Amino acid sequence: MEQRGLLMVHTGEGKGKTTAALGLAVRAWGDGLRVLILQFIKGGWKYGELHAMETLAQAEGRIEVRQLGLGFTHKGETPKSEHLRAAKRALAIAEKEITSGNWDMMILDEINYAVNFGLISEQELAELLAKRPGNLHLVCTGRNAPDVLLQQADLITEMKKIRHPFESGIKAQKGIEF
Repeated sequence: MEQRGLLMVHTGEGKGKTTAALGLAVRAWGDGLRVLILQFIKGGWKYGELHAMETLAQAEGRIEVRQLGLGFTHKGETPKSEHLRAAKRALAIAEKEITSGNWDMMILDEINYAVNFGLISEQELAELLAKRPGNLHLVCTGRNAPDVLLQQADLITEMKKIRHPFESGIKAQKGIEF
């Protein structure tokens, strides 16, 4: 059987897409792989997983998280033009890093949202995917994964929401949702 880098997608309406990708990153790091996580939407907030990844990076290096987004795009606090600029910058960084040879695994966290929100086009995503070397594992997360990604993916996991505590009036909790 052949061994090569995989294109993996975590999508769906349910919770846990980023969490699953970060679990994969920890596994890869534990097995000696070099891992880069680029977050296309998240920015500004200090999530629990950032502290965990920083701790791993300090222990041995080989893992890095870069928050490249400006946070929620639907709240209207930041003009769409600034979100667009941040997404284009993130796309350029992703292209540079994908072709750098510095990483064994890259996670493009919330890149599907960037496509869905019109911050990057499916064509730009297709061009990025075409530049991926054969040995690089690439994980893309976010709801509504675009067809161009689904058609090429080696592994697609769909998270399905059955129940969420928010529906029962329970607010998001540190260590669980963020």
